[in-house]
Amino acid sequence: MLETLSNAPRDYSWGSVDLIPQLQGREPSGIPEAEIWFGDHPGSPARVAGHQTLAEVRSAAGKAPLPYLLKILAASSSLSIQAHPSVAQAVAGFEREDAAGIPVDAPERTYRDRNHKPEIIVALSERFRALVGLRPVARTRELLGALGEAGGVASLREALAGADAASALREVIAQMLEGGSADVVSDVSAAIVVADAPGFEEELDVLRAIVRDFPGDPGIVVALLMNLVVLHRGEAVFAPAGVLHAYQDGLGVELMAASDNVLRGGLTPKHIDVAELLRIVDTQPGVPAILGRRDAAEPMVFDVGVADFRLRRVTSSSDGEVAMALAGPTIVLAVSGGPSVATAGREIDLAPGEAAYADDETELILRGEGTVYVAEPGS
Repeated sequence: MLETLSNAPRDYSWGSVDLIPQLQGREPSGIPEAEIWFGDHPGSPARVAGHQTLAEVRSAAGKAPLPYLLKILAASSSLSIQAHPSVAQAVAGFEREDAAGIPVDAPERTYRDRNHKPEIIVALSERFRALVGLRPVARTRELLGALGEAGGVASLREALAGADAASALREVIAQMLEGGSADVVSDVSAAIVVADAPGFEEELDVLRAIVRDFPGDPGIVVALLMNLVVLHRGEAVFAPAGVLHAYQDGLGVELMAASDNVLRGGLTPKHIDVAELLRIVDTQPGVPAILGRRDAAEPMVFDVGVADFRLRRVTSSSDGEVAMALAGPTIVLAVSGGPSVATAGREIDLAPGEAAYADDETELILRGEGTVYVAEPGS
């Protein structure tokens, strides 16, 4: 089976007005376009050949839901700070909330399924900025040193002076999100707006946008504790279970395990379960790895060691073709050029931003000039 997939953009407020339309070569709609989902997730299942949803097609064939969800993501302001549970944590949390009688669709519900939600994002724009993980404390104290001596700034710097960095970070996050540190949030916010911090210019640019968009939000301080990752086109970053992250701006391809389990840590009006976030969050500081190489023409495999998904980038030339072995249900998303994908009995042309779905096939042929991202189950 080889068929086209299509879906409508989702208009979350943090989305970009023009990044997805530019990718697809069309005029902007005038409203934010944040994500296009290519998968069978019930939140927004893609349509197969413009008719049935992929969820309906797979159910009619007696197949289980896909273990992954592929998205185009376009951000012009910060997403909420969030972390996701491990499988064991998700199972325990789901059963605990079920036993408490909390409806699965209730706004205060944290665990909507029993799955984890590791995710990887690859930059499609020239630059894609994201906050990922907690910055080494020595560097954060250096940044705080450039923010002046207002009481809230000084108290935050002092709170991070302990020998156990992970415990200190956990305590600061708890204090911020539990609502008892409004003076710290206001002092830090005011200092960010006017600070001059050599070596932290990009961080301050991101933090100033957050202060502007989320005035008074305790997530401002949580964001200040996090690493800023700047991806260039073709580079990726992975957020495993427990790692705080918040995408900031740019266009990317995102692939994740199919789950709705999100523990929020600020920059959102949605429910924040502070106790549960602190139960699952990893507060060990460190610098996240950047995966991949910029604009590599050869095939690139982003395999982060989870069984739910693997992502490949494949580029073909105008006079060549590339054979891709398949080992399960596969979604192919074109991001440049005008390639086609073919099986023994069918060929589909793809423009940037268009996708195809293949199942019960052992091989796909990529023809024509262009680059595609290929989502499939992990190894």
